[in-house]
Amino acid sequence: MNILSQLQVWRVLKPIILMLIAVMGSAVAVVYSKHIARTKFVVLQSLEQERDSLNEEWGRLLLEQSTWASPSHVERQAIKRLHMIVPTADMTVVIK
Repeated sequence: MNILSQLQVWRVLKPIILMLIAVMGSAVAVVYSKHIARTKFVVLQSLEQERDSLNEEWGRLLLEQSTWASPSHVERQAIKRLHMIVPTADMTVVIK
């Protein structure tokens, strides 16, 4: 083969090689982006699970707060721990 025929072969093969490289690069990019998407999805699911558990705990804490703040509970604790009593009518003084 002479140099002219080798140049013609190279002229034909050059676009094919470039397209092959482009297709392979595109395939690698698709695989990489799919991997990143799956990784992000796993992180998203774990964060959603953590959010759900925190919401459950928040609900339990709200229920506990309402229980501890109920007037009957506060009165029982005042009597039991602080030895307080409900004043009677003769213990009440009206100031004018």
